[in-house]
Amino acid sequence: MITALGGGVGAAKFLEGLSAVIGDESLNVIVNTADDIELYGLRISPDVDTVIYRLSGLIDKNKGWGIQNDTFKCLNSLRRFGYETWFNVGDADFATHVYRTKLRRQGVSATEITSKIAEACGVNGNIKILPMTDNDVETWIVTNEGEMHFQEYLVKRRMKPDVVKVTFRNVEEAMPAPGVIEAIEEARCVIICPSNPIISIGPILNVEGVKDALMRTDARIVAISPLIKGAPLKGPADKLMRGIGLEVSSTQVARLYQDFLDVMAIDVQDSGEAPDITDLGIEPLVVDTLMSDAEKASRLASAVLSRL
Repeated sequence: MITALGGGVGAAKFLEGLSAVIGDESLNVIVNTADDIELYGLRISPDVDTVIYRLSGLIDKNKGWGIQNDTFKCLNSLRRFGYETWFNVGDADFATHVYRTKLRRQGVSATEITSKIAEACGVNGNIKILPMTDNDVETWIVTNEGEMHFQEYLVKRRMKPDVVKVTFRNVEEAMPAPGVIEAIEEARCVIICPSNPIISIGPILNVEGVKDALMRTDARIVAISPLIKGAPLKGPADKLMRGIGLEVSSTQVARLYQDFLDVMAIDVQDSGEAPDITDLGIEPLVVDTLMSDAEKASRLASAVLSRL
């Protein structure tokens, strides 16, 4: 059994490649839910849905999110009624959020909802997608222009304000979702996906018991840096790291995971960081981490598995 932690477009791409090379071995994916937000009267879970859509083949591969060939007639119509429509949700995508919100109102847990959506979308039965917690946690960004939900910072404000601080609201009360701790403790290997270390992996590690489980598991643990030459391919990892006073490098990502990490995969363009990672007591794996297509994602997954 393999367990992966992640969230976002990079994680979803990697997981698609991983699923293609593991055969019938079971895969547990613990997904960040602190990006979740309520908009248009619906609860939206972007990271969970991006992973589900990618692993089910429904994803819009050009955008890296949403459903392929989706239309936006509902969103356009909502503007008539004064809705702010800065967060793009396609018509088919709306159905997922309507379904999730209905189940939430019936008292169904996030774990059960995620399982039902994954099954309905056709995710392989060997893959179990687990939200990090059944509790509601939200990432908020303190900027020089005030505090705002992460989605507002990312989508509405296009990462323009300067970041001062990152907070995870309600994470202190959050308990790991059923199966999360067991997935870490019983895995033969654990993979930290190439996800934003601050707002995709950070919230998962802040859920009670998760980091402790990573520290005590017998599984080998590898992380894949989301940075190449000090910059992410997508998203605000560099802005967030710099904003909270961290060096923007794969070595710094390794430092964030140092308490439990065995192997750190970095891109060939960052091979010069390998000695610094070795000095942390972590084995560097220098490999092509650019996942420009599904074949390259699979090659990266195979390279990672070869060190576990």
